Amino acid sequence: MKKTLIAIVITVSTTFSFAQPTGGSGVTDDQLQLNTITTALPFMAITPDSRAGGMGDAGTALSPSSSSVYWNTSILSFAEKTSEISLSYTPWLRQLTNDIHLSYLSGYYKINETHSVGGALRYFSLGEITFTDVSGNVIRDDKPSEFELTGAYAFRLSNRFSLGINGKFAYSNLTGGLTVGGVNTKAGVVGAADLSFSYYNDDAKIGNLNGVYTFATTINNIGNKVAYTDLSSRDFIPMNLKIGNSFLAKFDAYNNVTFSLDLQRLLVPTPPFYDVIDGEYVMVAGMNPDVGVINGMVQSFYDAPGNVVVDDDNVPVADADGNYEIVKGTRFKEELSEINIAFGVEWWYNDVFAVRSGVFYESPNKGNRQFLNLGASLKYNMFSIDFSYLASLNGRQSPLANTLRFTVRLDLDQAGANSNP
Repeated sequence: MKKTLIAIVITVSTTFSFAQPTGGSGVTDDQLQLNTITTALPFMAITPDSRAGGMGDAGTALSPSSSSVYWNTSILSFAEKTSEISLSYTPWLRQLTNDIHLSYLSGYYKINETHSVGGALRYFSLGEITFTDVSGNVIRDDKPSEFELTGAYAFRLSNRFSLGINGKFAYSNLTGGLTVGGVNTKAGVVGAADLSFSYYNDDAKIGNLNGVYTFATTINNIGNKVAYTDLSSRDFIPMNLKIGNSFLAKFDAYNNVTFSLDLQRLLVPTPPFYDVIDGEYVMVAGMNPDVGVINGMVQSFYDAPGNVVVDDDNVPVADADGNYEIVKGTRFKEELSEINIAFGVEWWYNDVFAVRSGVFYESPNKGNRQFLNLGASLKYNMFSIDFSYLASLNGRQSPLANTLRFTVRLDLDQAGANSNP
């Protein structure tokens, strides 16, 4: 029964994710308009650690570590170690500049078999920016930055089920209070939460192969909308849904291989399509994105505008009721195109050395992030070092090309054991 259940879950997940480009509608990618979803505080959704960063960002169902505070707090209930801390550093957008970076400090402590706690601090520096007026005159130099503070708690429901919750505070100071066109700017302040759930089976089998199967789902960054002036509209933060599967295959006493698959999508309204009709700016497809947080999360599942039918003069075509016609199948296709796919593989030898790789796919009309990841780890005593490299599949013109991540981990269990006589 266990073998059958695992095979069904992995097969269904893989089939759904890799079948999504066709959508069964006969609509191809080039029939969809470019319609990228943007948010405030995007740094909250940047992968901070080198392990998942070396596996195509497929980190939701990976085995517990201090980085799980970002990916899936509920998995901490199944950690074998009592505690761990890690520090990660990522030079960011090196194709564009050399002074933007992300730093991430995280850790956890397993109180007992039922309760675990953790925390993290994320700091994002945008480097030095020169502010100028409309004439190009220098106003001042500044170093904008953002940070996020996270508290985490995991509760084990049973031998195989666990829940997790994070509380977050984020602060985004992009302008330093600069006055623009007579309007005062301000920092963005966010209170948010993550919810996570894990199913963990350490007695799983695929054929004659023993291993550990994990299913996990998270909803991240459920929080208030943000505005940087009193006059501007408020924007959503990067709320997202992640569904992950992983299987850790135990080949023998020395060799373990983990396969991880994530489906990820933003829970943020899709921008509608506007056009000028009879001299007026009109919403011709989609839904009003100016809604509350919970409404926005729900609406994100069915608000894709699709492609509007146009006549020979490129004017939207309306039906008898005055509603603009949409190309058949493009709404559903666009909804499916908002699902990102991440897949990774990791091999550990004797719990000392690891190599990993992964791929990440985002639809061309939703941002076109498509990359290959490579990574490695080396563990010695209580220390381990992770490294990952991102190679863009879109060529060197991608600002993400050649992204490096570094993580240093400290196993506090081992540190305590070494300190005892």
